[in-house]
Amino acid sequence: MVALNKFLSKKRLIGLGLGQFVSLLITSTGFASSELSRKGIDAPTSQSFLNYVLLAVVYGGWMIYKKRSLQTKWYFYLLLGFIDVEANFLVVKAYQYTSLTSVMLLDCWTIPSVIFLTWIFLKTKYKIKKFSGVAICIAGLALVVFSDVHASDRTAGSNPVKGDLLVVFGSMLYAVSNVSEEFLVKTGDRTELMAMLGIFGAIISACQISILERNELKSVHWTPGAVFPFLGFSSAMFLFYSAVPVLLKISGSAMLNLSLLTSDMWAVLIRIFAYHEKVDWMYFIAFFAVTIGLIIYSWGSEEEEKTSETANVDHEEAKCRDEESANGDLVPGPSSSGSQGFGDVGKVPYYSLIRNEDDSNN
Repeated sequence: MVALNKFLSKKRLIGLGLGQFVSLLITSTGFASSELSRKGIDAPTSQSFLNYVLLAVVYGGWMIYKKRSLQTKWYFYLLLGFIDVEANFLVVKAYQYTSLTSVMLLDCWTIPSVIFLTWIFLKTKYKIKKFSGVAICIAGLALVVFSDVHASDRTAGSNPVKGDLLVVFGSMLYAVSNVSEEFLVKTGDRTELMAMLGIFGAIISACQISILERNELKSVHWTPGAVFPFLGFSSAMFLFYSAVPVLLKISGSAMLNLSLLTSDMWAVLIRIFAYHEKVDWMYFIAFFAVTIGLIIYSWGSEEEEKTSETANVDHEEAKCRDEESANGDLVPGPSSSGSQGFGDVGKVPYYSLIRNEDDSNN
């Protein structure tokens, strides 16, 4: 009962619920992209452009209203914006060459990439319990893959191999983007992150559209059947980008990408109820497996996590003091940087470098 109460904590339930909300949103973007591909519209950067504009207007406008100054150097956001734009470009572009099912299955490559990056750069500690949850989630997806091997839409597309490679590379960029956002949202300002990502994402997208997609946009017949998927994609992406930083702050980027695994299952339910298609019974077993994997991944002792975090922070502070003693210099430690809420293990030293650089420039 005690273990159940720990799992049913408000934070964990919000994390699981929000994870399924963003999963539904990403499923919606997948169907919108697939619909545009069926209509012969090949403008992946243009699909994301309106989303970045909305982020810049809404969150940038709020920052201007509150007269907030930047906490992080602008060129970090420039790099993040470039990575995010290209990740969206590669994955959306893949719909021109392969099927919806293939894209939504192969993007699970983001998960091992995120785990590796958070382990290396953010010093996140993963217990055996976490890896067990990941393994069960991926096993559930393997059932979907096995069920789809002989399905007609699995081999659909003009060049499935090229499309699959685009998804894999795009998933790796998503991993870099997600881990970077996790670091920034846990050490900085979520509103600033969304505003700057929107501004630089819109600028980079506009430049890329003028080079690669100008002729494609001119040739599009803007009927309601073409406009609605564009607007639906942008609306879902805006809500997705707005919800992701909250989920990253609560549960981290690994949990975000594990939650997105269920997007494959939501896609199946949409096919059943919206398109009245029949699907294999293994889809439902896969959905159950992914759900159990998410629960196992979320089921952990908050006390252990806090103890581990405190031990690592103390280690970093002791290391800083040793370096100061050796150099004879007085360098402000993490606790004197003026920031609050260092939300994860290993992030304090990186954030101190950014803030100290800001202070030296001012």
